[in-house]
Formats: sequence, structure tokens, C-alpha cells
Amino acid sequence: MVHKGTQNDAAGNVGKRVRKSPEERKREILDASVRLIGERGFNGISVQDVADEVGISKQGLLRYVGSKDNLLAMTYEQYYASSGTVEEFMASGLPGSSADDLRFPAYLRFLVRHNAQRRMLVQLFSMLHAEALNPAHPLYEHFRVRNGQIWESYSQYPWSIPPQLGEWNRSMRPYVRKAMEAMDGIQLRWLGEPPIDLYDEWLEFERMIFPSPLWDEYR
Repeated sequence: MVHKGTQNDAAGNVGKRVRKSPEERKREILDASVRLIGERGFNGISVQDVADEVGISKQGLLRYVGSKDNLLAMTYEQYYASSGTVEEFMASGLPGSSADDLRFPAYLRFLVRHNAQRRMLVQLFSMLHAEALNPAHPLYEHFRVRNGQIWESYSQYPWSIPPQLGEWNRSMRPYVRKAMEAMDGIQLRWLGEPPIDLYDEWLEFERMIFPSPLWDEYR
């Protein structure tokens, strides 16, 4: 039997909106953005779609993100591009992660494992990468210069590489480019059917990009 007071309490709570902190609400918005963009692409969604997914008004959502383009930038930068970094690898304690013996193939294995745990974000990245072939896309310029930025970013670190290759800046750019291109392609296969193991597939490519015996002591 339900007491009268309990009934009144329940009735009084019906229709009440749960108040959330700005941080909680922003997280909900970005979570919804990841899901929707990953499924439909940036061009396939509207601000209203994201607002409906979160359960707030369009105007309420815009108070948090400003515009649709800014929503995309926040989603991409705060969710995809901010993790799986070299700094995280160096803090991991994994083989090849110490500053005095920093190994690029070991970092790439770390990155592949990291991406294998965030399938929805990899799908978001892949969808945006394809869409951004259009010069009108908000991330067109980002993806146009992406390879150069990756190279500059990785070149900041003291990688241990085979002495036969000489200095990093003189020899490693083709290796970095091939690794990024292979990783992007493998991720597309992983997202599709039939399913593959992302890490196992990467190991096959690693042996081709960083062949033996040259790289045996530097993986």
C-alpha cells in the first residue's frame, strides 16, 4: 500500500526538470554530438537533432556551444584529438616509453590499443575525414594540413631510431606518413564488415613499415 504522503511526493515530482551543472550538461551535449555525427556525419545533423537527443531546447543548447560549427570543433578537439598522446604514452611505463629510449613503433602500438577502446570516436573521426574532402566543410583546412601537423608534433620528441637512418628530421617523414595512412585505412576496415581485430591487423602492417632487421632493436 502506498502512503498518501508518498503519492503526493511522486505527483509533485512529475514534470520537474532535473537541474544539472553546466559541466554535466556540456558533457551530455558532446556525447550526443559524438553519437549523431558518427552515425550521420556533420552535414547530416542539425543543432535541433542534438538538442532533441539531450532533451533541451535548441536555444538552450546554443547557450553552451554557440553555433553548429563550434559544436563540431568542441566535439572533435575535446573528445578525439585530446587523448592517445605521446605524453600519455611516456607516462604509461610501457616498454619503449621512457624519455631515454622512446620508440616510435611502440607508441603507435599504444595508440592502436587506445583507439580500439573508443570505437565510436574512431567512427566520428573517419566520418569527418571523409566529409572534409569538401572545401566547404568546417574541418576542411584541419584535415588538409593534418599530415604536416602530425609530423611537426611527433618531431618534438627524442625518438630512438636505427642509426643507419641518421637524424629523425632527415629520414623519418616517409615512415610517419605511411604509418598514419595505414592506420586510417585499417580503422575503416575495423569499422566495417566482416569485423577484424584492430591491433592484430596493425601488427601485420608494422612489420612492413618498420621491417626487420633494421628496426628489430627499435620497436
